Amino acid sequence: MIFLKLFWVFLKIGLLGFGGGYAMLSMIQDEVVTQNKWMTNTEFTDLVAVSQTTPGPIGINTATYVGFSAVNNAGYSNVSSILGSILATVTVCLPAFILIILLSYSFKKFKDNSTFNAILSGIRPLSIALIGFAAYSLVTKESFSDYYSAIFFAGTLLASAKFKVHPIYIILVVAFLGIIIY
Repeated sequence: MIFLKLFWVFLKIGLLGFGGGYAMLSMIQDEVVTQNKWMTNTEFTDLVAVSQTTPGPIGINTATYVGFSAVNNAGYSNVSSILGSILATVTVCLPAFILIILLSYSFKKFKDNSTFNAILSGIRPLSIALIGFAAYSLVTKESFSDYYSAIFFAGTLLASAKFKVHPIYIILVVAFLGIIIY
């Protein structure tokens, strides 16, 4: 039953998750934390932090971990949990994979179509709004539990936006400071 539920949840997310992984985060959080209670909000926030620091798209990394965790928490073996992570990963990618094949096949035909261009013009700001909401929904009481967290947030924002510091350097510095402080 858990495998069917995972398939359905990540198929919905894959079908409706316009804007990439960050835009999907609020949908994943709603399904995983609120609807199915496969993990707590704090666990999900930690999962997002880990998913951001690992190679690959965040939506796929998150799906992989959630698939493993949901099956494991349901009492299945580690082998079954690995199958759950594979199922969630493949399922979240499946709609985009099919859509990209269809779009690439017909893009040349529609690239000068005004209706097609109008649709794309509408989707762009929607994607930005979804990413903004995903960031907003990840802010919890635990996110700013002390003033160090607020300083890390402000420093990261300043370093990336104003000084264009590469994200890897920011992650390494903040990880090192986290080890020292906490």
